[in-house]
Amino acid sequence: MDTLALPELQQHLLSALASPPNEVRRLFHGRGRCWLGLEQITVDWLQGQVLVSLFKEPSEDFHAALQALLMDLVGSEAWKESGATALLLQHRDHEGSPMDIIWGESGDYQDVIENGLTFKLDLGRKQNNGLFLDMRYGRAWVKEHAQGKRVLNLFAYTCGFSVAAIAGGAEHVVNLDMAKAALSRGRDNHHLNQHDLKKVSFLGHELFKSWGKVRKYGPYDLIIIDPPSFQKGSFALTKDYQKILRRLPELLTEEGQVLACVNDPTISSEFLIEGMKAEAPEMMFEQRLENPPEFPDHNIEGGLKALIFSRNSRV
Repeated sequence: MDTLALPELQQHLLSALASPPNEVRRLFHGRGRCWLGLEQITVDWLQGQVLVSLFKEPSEDFHAALQALLMDLVGSEAWKESGATALLLQHRDHEGSPMDIIWGESGDYQDVIENGLTFKLDLGRKQNNGLFLDMRYGRAWVKEHAQGKRVLNLFAYTCGFSVAAIAGGAEHVVNLDMAKAALSRGRDNHHLNQHDLKKVSFLGHELFKSWGKVRKYGPYDLIIIDPPSFQKGSFALTKDYQKILRRLPELLTEEGQVLACVNDPTISSEFLIEGMKAEAPEMMFEQRLENPPEFPDHNIEGGLKALIFSRNSRV
């Protein structure tokens, strides 16, 4: 991280706050490596709370200069007129990802709105707050294509895709994730949107030990696969993704679709395309969803890859 690059961050934030978003959004995405010297910083707008995240321990000089920048920011007219209520600094490289309140007041939770839907975020408690903002277009796609469908949401986390699917008229959604606390937050998210939970199932199991339970609720019209790159003791992306792909034919309807995702900068979309050809050749690649414009990346394959496949191609 380069102290000399901080004025560029300051100008970017002043410009963004001059016209603050109506919904939750990323304001600055250094992780896309489009701004030299700022690659380890992101800034998010959380319905008034501004979250600055550091992904690497900075030098003392950089940390001092960043603190000074943030204090200048809260004194600016753009900040005062933005309606911002708090400024938070999260140290994601530290154990527990501790969060400092730089300005204002912040609670443990924050409700945010995306695509008209409400989600509850954890602040200062975990490394990830409960909603991956780069998947905004993916959730919008699911909402648009869920009408009347049975949906399987693998690695469901806090059930963002499930909320989008039910909002889009899905007949039923099955959420599977081994983290039961995340699924509990998923229930909260459905409650926040006044959804009928009779249409939603939550399976707190490890996927590769639960194929029988997954099949019981099928077949599915839409399957969403959005795994972590690595989950200790249960999932390694390059080794285990193929095990999921080869199961798709027995889980899908004849017209079924798959939204397959990977968010590892070292793995390209070809990993999914070639993997599908090898393990489920009847699944045809249709399209790759664009990433939101607030997530620029110097390499198109460096960011999120969200690909649509269909058993009987619609292209």
